[in-house]
Amino acid sequence: MKRTEYHVVPNSGRWKVEQGGREVGTYDTKQVAVDAGRKAARASEPSQLVVHTADGRIETEYTYQGDPYPPAG
Repeated sequence: MKRTEYHVVPNSGRWKVEQGGREVGTYDTKQVAVDAGRKAARASEPSQLVVHTADGRIETEYTYQGDPYPPAG
């Protein structure tokens, strides 16, 4: 089963949560965006939340439920 990926990314001085190119929400602070991203990711397990820095680099990742990699077989 493939996991759903959510990303917390900078957005014109604010922070947004994205999933598959779709905006889930925009927030004033990074911490509020991370909290919202965790909530969304936990609601659609198996999933992953990827948190980016202000310059777009990956800062950390959270995986919820079993990681499907490596795939069975």
